[in-house]
Amino acid sequence: MSLVKWQPMRSLISPVDEWNRFLTDFFGDMLEDSYVGRTWVPAVDIQEDNDNYIVHADLPGMSKKDIHINVKDNILSIEGERKYEHEDKKDNFHRIERSYGTFKRSFRLPEEVRADKITAKFKDGVLTINLPKAEEVKSKAIEIKVA
Repeated sequence: MSLVKWQPMRSLISPVDEWNRFLTDFFGDMLEDSYVGRTWVPAVDIQEDNDNYIVHADLPGMSKKDIHINVKDNILSIEGERKYEHEDKKDNFHRIERSYGTFKRSFRLPEEVRADKITAKFKDGVLTINLPKAEEVKSKAIEIKVA
C-alpha cells in the first residue's frame, strides 16, 4: 500500500496541471531552464573615451562572414546568424543552452560620431566597433591661470 498526499482541492486541478507536474517531477529542472525557443541576443558593452565610442559585442562561435554592420540615419545595426552545427551521430545531449539563429542589435548614435571613419575588427569571438568623435566635440584640458 502506498501513501497518497491528501489534497482537498484535487478535483479543481486540471489534467494539464497534473501532466505538467508529472513532467517536472520526472525531468526535474531541465524543463524550467530550457533555452529552446528563446531568441538569441548577443551581449554588448559600449564605452566612451576622449576620442571614440567603442562597442564590444560577444559573438562566440561565429565567423566574420556571418556578421553584418550597417550605419544608416545615425543608427548602428549589427546583425548576423549563428548556425546550429549538429551532426547526427547518435549524440546524446542532456542539455542545450547555447542559443542559435539570427539576431539584430541597433543603437542610436550621438550626432558627433563621424560615420565615414567607423572601423570594426573581429577577434576571438569579440566584435569591436570604433566610432570616432568629431574634432569639435573632443574634450580639451583648460589651463587655469592665477591672477
